[in-house]
Amino acid sequence: MDWGMQNRLGQLMPNGRCFFMPIDHGYFQGPTRCLEKPGETIKPLLPYADAIFCTRGVLRASIDPLNTKPIVLRVSGCSSVVGKDLANEELTTSIAEIIRLNAAAAGLSVFIGTDYEKESLKNLATLVNQCEDYGIPVMAVTAVGRELEKREARYLALACRIAAELGARVVKTYWCEDFDKVACGCPVPVIMAGGPKCETELEVLEFVHDGLQKGAVGINLGRNVWQSPHPVAIAKALRAIVHDHASVKQAHEIFKATKKTKPTTKA
Repeated sequence: MDWGMQNRLGQLMPNGRCFFMPIDHGYFQGPTRCLEKPGETIKPLLPYADAIFCTRGVLRASIDPLNTKPIVLRVSGCSSVVGKDLANEELTTSIAEIIRLNAAAAGLSVFIGTDYEKESLKNLATLVNQCEDYGIPVMAVTAVGRELEKREARYLALACRIAAELGARVVKTYWCEDFDKVACGCPVPVIMAGGPKCETELEVLEFVHDGLQKGAVGINLGRNVWQSPHPVAIAKALRAIVHDHASVKQAHEIFKATKKTKPTTKA
């Protein structure tokens, strides 16, 4: 691994662990609840995140270039929730633009087992070929669209391994039962997505702690943070689990103590 690649991964994953904050939902969902003004949403959460996952449009329009964190740039799209198939994506951003925006990494979705499996995997291979020339890591997102039943260990392990085989430096996937079977079969770092919004903050802390114990190196959580009534409190608690190896109980105490002293945001 050359210096540039090591340096970018070191920024994204201090001490080998990471808390990415995704705000890219609008590229297929439009103005997602609590993300209507992404710059305002993320401002109080920046101290707790290691990197921001977003599109180039939101980056330019909403993120202060002088006071931010490393950027993982979302570079796939071209489908929406009102279209026929979320898996029908293409690359949306050139390597020149990735470099121009000084992204620390580029991210895109792959849709294993769908009608567009080949196309999304070709997108990944093309992006890896372009980014490796410039020392830019690629994060593959093992997306499942509306097919929530695919969030089980056998499928996710397959998807993660294929993404790694095609050159992804990091793989983002969903937590599931037997998550260790997913992580142990993937030769590159695995981070956890949040998936559907949990009912309680304790549920979030529990699945994150479990996944980290079973081989994940970090998290990429959005809705379970910025749609919470207490986003700063849950972000602080999650950071404690990721970087301070806090237990669920310790993290929940941090959450409860912080929400008493920090301003709240309506969900």
